[in-house]
Amino acid sequence: MMTISRKSKVEVLDVLPVFRPTMGQEEIEAVAEVMKSGWIGLGPKTEEFERKFAKFVNVKYAVGLNSATAALHLSLLTTGIGPGDEVLIPSLTFISTGHAVLYLGATPVFVDVSEDTLCMDPVDLQRKITKKSKAVIPVDYGGHPADLDSINHIAKVNELVVIEDASHATGSKYKRRMIGSICDLTCFSFHAVKNLATGDGGMVTTNNLKTAQKLRNLRWMGINKNTWEREELVAQRKYRQYGWYYDVAELGYKYHMNDIAAAIGLVQLKKLNQANKKRRKLAARYTNHLRDLAWIETPIIKDNVISAQHNYVIKTSFRDELNLYLKSKGISTGVHYMPIHHFTFYKRNLLTAKVPVTEEVWKRLLTLPLYPTLSIKDQNRVIKAIKSYEPQKS
Repeated sequence: MMTISRKSKVEVLDVLPVFRPTMGQEEIEAVAEVMKSGWIGLGPKTEEFERKFAKFVNVKYAVGLNSATAALHLSLLTTGIGPGDEVLIPSLTFISTGHAVLYLGATPVFVDVSEDTLCMDPVDLQRKITKKSKAVIPVDYGGHPADLDSINHIAKVNELVVIEDASHATGSKYKRRMIGSICDLTCFSFHAVKNLATGDGGMVTTNNLKTAQKLRNLRWMGINKNTWEREELVAQRKYRQYGWYYDVAELGYKYHMNDIAAAIGLVQLKKLNQANKKRRKLAARYTNHLRDLAWIETPIIKDNVISAQHNYVIKTSFRDELNLYLKSKGISTGVHYMPIHHFTFYKRNLLTAKVPVTEEVWKRLLTLPLYPTLSIKDQNRVIKAIKSYEPQKS
């Protein structure tokens, strides 16, 4: 709550967050059901969530993990990325996109973004490819898909694997195709504030059976059968008995999803289309009210996409001043993102970037509150506060 003197007659306002999870009684009951079942680890709910998620995005296989970071790491690992290889990524993204490349001893090569969508620029991608390039990770910034046809074409010509970072894009479409069914591998995030939230979690989708099987082995310590699969039906097929035998053929990780997260995910998946529709309506309303302010540039949506609208990011030269002004009004904002190559760790390891658009545009980005339960009244608070701000030109 905002701290206001008792003598003040100013109304006490709740602080509006940038993001807010949208969960209810259904999610509570789903978790309770799992806890009562006695099976809360990697099990039947995870399997069900994977199957239904794959159907939702129109892909053959989906593999549930404990985070999108794990999804990116294992996706790179399954493609054989290692020391000496280069992976092309945008710098305007969350740090996991870069870290996942470094986990394998490979080198991230930073590609610039298009100023309008803030997604990877295919022209700069083509420029940055070398003989060491092995993969490209386009990021669907804010839920708006990257130029996937161009990127996939460039990748095919240069024999690169495309690993799409769709952490913001659960439920997005590109040219009538669901995100998750277009690239070699697609990584999703189910972090607490994402469009489909499970507290934490991730998913990789692919149409390649061999890749899916390898992902399943790697997510559970390299074990070739998970605990649920080792529960074998007895002859009458009414009971289960423990099948103790398994093999470990490769070095794996403890990255699997659990049935508590999956149970929440199944409920969230049913609500996703409606929640994303609400996000798009609120985003359109922001644009309608803010587009006439000369000092603000509102985000664009290309004609050939449907965005999951994970966030709503304006561009303004008065970003930092507006951030503080809105904070004084009890309105939280964010910056998505500070470019990866600006961080100390990346500078220390001499990971530089020639990305002029990214360098200029990130300084003007400001993320406004957006989530399905944002009321019109609270959104009006944001709009009114922005309109009351008077830019101080230096």
